[in-house]
Amino acid sequence: MILFPAIDLKGGQCVRLKLGDMDQATVYNADPAAQAKAFEDQGFSWLHVVDLDGAFAGQSRNGAAVEAILRATRNPVQLGGGIRTLEHIEAWLEKGLARVILGTVAVRDPDLVKRACRLFPGRVAVGIDARGGKVAVEGWAEASTLGAVELAKKFEGAGVAAIIYTDIDRDGVLAGINWDATIALADAVSIPVIASGGLASLADIRRLTMPDAAKLEGAISGRALYDGRIDPAEALAILKR
Repeated sequence: MILFPAIDLKGGQCVRLKLGDMDQATVYNADPAAQAKAFEDQGFSWLHVVDLDGAFAGQSRNGAAVEAILRATRNPVQLGGGIRTLEHIEAWLEKGLARVILGTVAVRDPDLVKRACRLFPGRVAVGIDARGGKVAVEGWAEASTLGAVELAKKFEGAGVAAIIYTDIDRDGVLAGINWDATIALADAVSIPVIASGGLASLADIRRLTMPDAAKLEGAISGRALYDGRIDPAEALAILKR
């Protein structure tokens, strides 16, 4: 069970949004690379990075910050936001990413995702961001008619390394993970699922250790770590036990 600390990038800085609203951004660190190193020093084994500007623009906007992060940490890094083509995928993987996260393109062009999985086995994840059970795209600015489970099932057997499932209505507001929807998604597919959005306290960490959550690969934590609501050593110790 992996706890993924999150670095969300906006304007080259490490921020957290509220409900996915770019106008409600709190800056936590002006040096994302230093933040990545700090997470490594705290004992985390992975890093989750999102190029928020890239998600809206449809192409990388915080490339320099991501490259600085890759130089600063030895931990594997997964990156999402604005990665929409095979050229984008290959370029980022060559720079040292462990895996890319495809969100909007998974809705717009699922065949591209499947092709990427064949070309880069084990290094392509799918991001499913849902509001009211329906998948949102283009940096969460647009709603689709697809349900989260419906989209996930399109990639069964394609070689997707993981699905990152985010409940947008809980993201950045410390409301707790939507366990019902997350576990239902994990039950519906064989692809490993990572919970995202709303992780608020050690109660959520303990919930990850319950038998019905054992099928999850892990969970992503952002604001709760930055605000000190979760002690990294204690959280990692709970998951290790």
